[in-house]
Formats: sequence, C-alpha cells, structure tokens
Amino acid sequence: MGMRILVVGGTGLVGKRLCAALALAGHDLRAVSRNVPRSVPHLPPGTDLRPLPKTDDEWTSLVDGCNAIFNLAGEGLVEGRWSEDRKKSLRDSRVSLTDSLVRACGATVRRPRVLVNASAIGFYGPHGDEDLNESSAPGDDFLAEMCVAWEQAALAAKDVGLRVVTVRIGVVLSMNGGSLGKMLPPFRLGLGGPFGTGEQYFSWVHEDDLTGLLIHALDNESVEGAMNGTAPNPVRNGEFAKTLGGILNRPAFLSPPDFVIRLALGEVADAILLTGQKVLPAVAQKTGYKFRYETAEDALRALLDRPAAA
Repeated sequence: MGMRILVVGGTGLVGKRLCAALALAGHDLRAVSRNVPRSVPHLPPGTDLRPLPKTDDEWTSLVDGCNAIFNLAGEGLVEGRWSEDRKKSLRDSRVSLTDSLVRACGATVRRPRVLVNASAIGFYGPHGDEDLNESSAPGDDFLAEMCVAWEQAALAAKDVGLRVVTVRIGVVLSMNGGSLGKMLPPFRLGLGGPFGTGEQYFSWVHEDDLTGLLIHALDNESVEGAMNGTAPNPVRNGEFAKTLGGILNRPAFLSPPDFVIRLALGEVADAILLTGQKVLPAVAQKTGYKFRYETAEDALRALLDRPAAA
C-alpha cells in the first residue's frame, strides 16, 4: 500500500525525478512550491501541490497526515559570488526552512515516521586525497558549517520520534541541469577542460542512482543518520574532463587559470571548483544499495546516449 509522502523541493533537479519515481511506485504525493501554477506541469498528475508555508500553522497543516517527508529544498550554491547577504539566503533556505519543518513534525498529531533530508558533500570541506565516509569529521569553511547546521536541524526530528536520514549529495550528473548542463556547451565546442590543476577529486552521482539512494533511505529502516549520496568511484577532475571529452570526441585540455575562476566567483571557487573531496558511499553499500552506474564513463555514456564501441 502506498504512503502519503511530502516532498519539499519537489520541483528542483533532484525533486522532479524523485516525485516521478514515487508516483510510479504508487505513493500519494504532496509537494510545495513558491510558484504553484508554474510548478504544476513538472509534477505527476494528482500531486497535492501547495504554496510554501509562511507560518508555523501552515507548516503543521502541510505535514499533518503524511507518512514520510523528503526535504530537498535549498537555493543553488554555484549561482554567483557568496556575499554576506547571499550566504544568509543560502543558509536560511536550508537551515531555517528545516527548523520550520521539524517544528511542524512535533506539533502535528498525525506525524510522519521518517524524514529524509538533503545535505551535501561540502559537509567534509576540502580534503585532498583522503577517503571520506559518513564517520569522517566535518570541515570548517562556510559550506561545511552550513551543512553541519542543516543536518543538526533535521536530526532534531529524532526528538519527536522520527527516523532521520541526512543524504550528503555529491555532484549530480543530469542532462536536465546542474553541473553537466553547464559543462557540455564548451566541451562540445572543444573548449572544455579541468578546473585548476585537475588533481582535486570529483565525487559524482548519476541522477538515477541519487533517486534510488533517496528511496533506499526511505524504505530501509536500518539506514539512519548520515548517508553519502555519491557513486562508489570518485575521479579526479582532470580524469572526468578527459572522459567527457573522449565520449564527445573533443579535446579537453583548456583550463582557465585559478585566478580567473577566483576573480569570477570569489569564495565559491575554492569551496567547490578548485578543491574537492573523495567521498565514498559506505552506508549505502553496507545496507545493500546496488548502483546502476559505478563509473563516471558509464554514467556519462548513458546520459549522452553514447554507448561504448563493442
């Protein structure tokens, strides 16, 4: 029998695909949007779509009667420089919203059983070549500190009886947006290449596997706490660029100097593009998740519809 599932952030890159999969599995969906009319075409028919709550009472009404919640909300990280106002907006769209959601879980009588909350691999901060799993320590830059606060806000739902999973999402590979969508135009023109030295690790995940991991967190009661949402074989940025160029039959050696990237993006450059993390999905694999795409080449070939030569 299907569950009633609330998806906050259901119209984003990850949320739309998750909602489609949940509807296909027979679940009853409830979602929220800042622009309801514009969001209707992007969600499965029959979705109970509501405006983003503005008060605690509205949040409580939204949560009431749902069996499970996915919270994927959060403004895009790589959309301009991180001014202090921008940092506050990024944090509020994650931490403050999650605080409101968790308060609602405590206030409703018919409360959910599980909260699957997004986080990000930025939790770990830059870590060079070190293997990182869910027990690794957090970093100390802005992105890491925000992720720590985001996860703490979600984990407060344990106090009112919910099982909580925080999914530390890596770089999502999709043809519908995200990093790959920004990379493809220059690569197709033969103008692509790695960021900086290309030695930094790139912890990626195919969109289908991320959807699978989120549903795995929902369905598997042994999953609790942090779970990395990344593929099992992270690659160096230079290797990823070389693989993408090879699949497209284009050169991939043009790399903008570090100072140009820093000039354009400021703090974002060092937090996301010029440094990296080698993140491994230890919890997902230990609890039985089977990846469809274990290598970046397999993931890219599937997305670009470029199968390997026999």
